[in-house]
Amino acid sequence: MARVEEKLAKLRDEIRRHDRLYFVELRPEISDEAYDRLMNELRALETAHPELVTPDSPTQRVSEKPTEGFAQVRHSVRMGSIDNTYSEAELRDFDARVRKLLERPPNGYFAEPKIDGVAVSLRFEHGRLALAATRGDGDVGDDITLNLRTLRSVPLTLAGEDWPAVLEVRGEVFWPRAAFDAENRRRVEAGDEPFRNPRNATAGTLKQHDPRITAARGLAFSAHGLGEISPFPAGVTRYSQLLDRYRSWGIPVSPASRALPDIEQVAAFVHDWEQQRHALPYETDGLVIKVDLFAERDVLGFTSKSPRWCIAYKYAAEQAQTRLVSVDYQVGKLGTITPVANLEPVELAGTTVRRASLHNFDQVARLGLHVGDWVTVEKAGEIIPQVVAVDDARREPGAVEVRAPQECPSCAAPVRKDESGVFLRCVNPTCPAQLIERLRFFCGRDQMDIEGAGAVLVELLVREKLVASVADVFRLQARRDELLQLDRMGEKSVDKLLAAIETAKTRPLARVLAALAIQHVGESTAEVLADHFGTIDGLLAASAEQFTEVEGVGDEVAKSLRSWLDSDVGRRTIADLREAGVNLTQPRRTVEGPQVLAGKTLVVTGTLEKFSRKQIEDEIKKHGGKVSGSVSKKTDYLVAGADAGSKLEKAKTLGVAVLSEAEFVSLISG
Repeated sequence: MARVEEKLAKLRDEIRRHDRLYFVELRPEISDEAYDRLMNELRALETAHPELVTPDSPTQRVSEKPTEGFAQVRHSVRMGSIDNTYSEAELRDFDARVRKLLERPPNGYFAEPKIDGVAVSLRFEHGRLALAATRGDGDVGDDITLNLRTLRSVPLTLAGEDWPAVLEVRGEVFWPRAAFDAENRRRVEAGDEPFRNPRNATAGTLKQHDPRITAARGLAFSAHGLGEISPFPAGVTRYSQLLDRYRSWGIPVSPASRALPDIEQVAAFVHDWEQQRHALPYETDGLVIKVDLFAERDVLGFTSKSPRWCIAYKYAAEQAQTRLVSVDYQVGKLGTITPVANLEPVELAGTTVRRASLHNFDQVARLGLHVGDWVTVEKAGEIIPQVVAVDDARREPGAVEVRAPQECPSCAAPVRKDESGVFLRCVNPTCPAQLIERLRFFCGRDQMDIEGAGAVLVELLVREKLVASVADVFRLQARRDELLQLDRMGEKSVDKLLAAIETAKTRPLARVLAALAIQHVGESTAEVLADHFGTIDGLLAASAEQFTEVEGVGDEVAKSLRSWLDSDVGRRTIADLREAGVNLTQPRRTVEGPQVLAGKTLVVTGTLEKFSRKQIEDEIKKHGGKVSGSVSKKTDYLVAGADAGSKLEKAKTLGVAVLSEAEFVSLISG
């Protein structure tokens, strides 16, 4: 047994050493395969001797038990926000304010990349990770320890022996580009919507109730600040010195950070770094400039919102010029025809761009776009860049203007523009391109959740004429032999697909209704309608006026739903789903916990830190409230996150109560 304990200790130390080499020192010594072999050896030994497993073993990062919720924790030191600046002049104004308050120039600055991620706090007690929390409102955040333990870049046990008894490290959790792109490829292949940008996707990942999901996504952590540290390390008087200690304790710090003597060097670094930052393996939108000496920070202090000793310099959205080669017309699940620009390849924000969004044909007309034009492409946090300007002066004679198509590019059916809208649509409900997109959507994770029915298989099923409607998916049970003839569809794959289809028959009416891609009937609207009417027969019997009696359902939604239910396609789809044995009823909700939002209607807008959109809507429903997609006089509360737009303005105009995310949490917490 002594030899086993010795072997376990050596394996754990070796794995921790390789984690530190990879994430902190950036000089890995072994391949991923060799690392995995070490982990497998440790796992096997611990399985044989479970009594010797320790909480800080590298095998214990991922909890197998999902969390039921996120407890709130109060930060021992407030996690504040930072003021932004966008020009060298404003940066020098910041330096002037620092000089004035100190009555002399500061004794050096420190610059580090502003990683576009999610701020968190890690608390180590006696060298072991004890707590990880989101920033929340700055004073109170959510306990996400189980999810943060899954990140290999977060040490479960600090290296060395000179760490303080209490060490709170502030930093950023982010999604490295390679891992983010790989996850989006997987989602597209599975028929799911890709994540729009790494930062929002990171926030949603950290709020997963199953740590295994977080573990699978490849997030990373980098330190950029401090909270409570007790006792404070002797001899450390500068932030740059503290970061050196962080590295020695196995905590990742950005290697791109720099100690700089004065504002002239800071300004030069800001300009040099604008292009260099694209070589980093993660998204950044600027630099954070901090006074390096802790004693000077104490003198400078804080405003009511942010520290006076630091500022964020944010770069403008990335732009580049290139030529427009051609325009493709993509047909969506609702028949929407979207123009997409094909470009001569150009480097933009560290990636090669070949395609860019044109949004709609009104935008094409505003740009006055011609094939062969020199265009300006911008990337501002989106996966697909967008064309924002055209250089008319460089247009060649005889260039062909880009015009909206007169017929569907997929089926040649007539097209029609939305009334008082901007979208052009194919009016043929049997359009093959629409069918493929509707089927992808129908089978997607947030709709019928049919595992195995990804984008590639759906397209193949349509091409081989195995499905011609969403109801045909449930008829595949009788076509097993034909499925086995498809490329890469062996017996296991087919049986797994058919089992997933059988399970999908049991989904509640709200999921079915949302999956049918009825114009204006999204997930939230489908749920309130299904809850109100209970069955598909209840919906079929209701008038458009009765639909509008449901909170959150307006005239446009009611008209669209009634039109679909009355259409040949709608009646045939419902009949076919019934025949296939698909559930078309909605279970009645059981009341759990205090219903503090009973009878209240809430609208959510903007970007939230604590919740994904689905999570906050679930919380509203859990506490008895109703979720609406639009603000009206019937709205009781608007929950507004960052970058709230027109809904916030409308709420103010109507006198609707506006809640911050923290105020919402306080309300439901009683």
